[in-house]
Amino acid sequence: MAGKYGRDCGDGCCCCLLKLLFEIIAAVLIIVGIAALVFWLIFRPVNVVKFHVTEAELTQFNLTAGNSVLNYDLKLNLTIRNPNKKIGVYYDRLEARAFYEDQRFSVADVAPFYQGHKTTSVVSPVFAGQQAVVLGATDLSGFNVDKTAGVFNIKVKLYLRLRFKLGSWKTFRFKPKVKCSLMVPLSSNNGGSTVKFQTTKCDIDWNIF
Repeated sequence: MAGKYGRDCGDGCCCCLLKLLFEIIAAVLIIVGIAALVFWLIFRPVNVVKFHVTEAELTQFNLTAGNSVLNYDLKLNLTIRNPNKKIGVYYDRLEARAFYEDQRFSVADVAPFYQGHKTTSVVSPVFAGQQAVVLGATDLSGFNVDKTAGVFNIKVKLYLRLRFKLGSWKTFRFKPKVKCSLMVPLSSNNGGSTVKFQTTKCDIDWNIF
């Protein structure tokens, strides 16, 4: 038997090490496959968290300093719905970034929080200040069109780090990105747009690993 084992392994330990490495890789692939299956069964799309922007108040959005500085004041109410019956969500990080014509003009952080099962949470990021921007002729023309209409196409992206909780078990961190494309009317003490903001559903891009 000893001679047969020696022949199976060749002249040295090389094939034994390769066999061990193959078994380790196979075991890791099986574990990852099982984990992915469990994740799909528990967090399949019908049960994902839902994001909607329900209110948006834009009281300032204008260019100064030769169209190189954007002055803005934007307040949002964002509802986050967890429809799961037994799964809670830890929001360890929620950073909101506001964009106009693909240029980021502001960032707002939301304090970490825990969301229980079958609950709706409301967060209210505020973007206010001024930011240097570089708008080309096409972008500036688009800004003037939006200004005339009194409605601005603003994109808000949420960068999250969250964990799911099922009983006493907590998952590793996920890093989904949430994208909200908003048509926000300008409102001011001088009247502003007569258009009302419409509740907008946001899209989620799940980054599992």
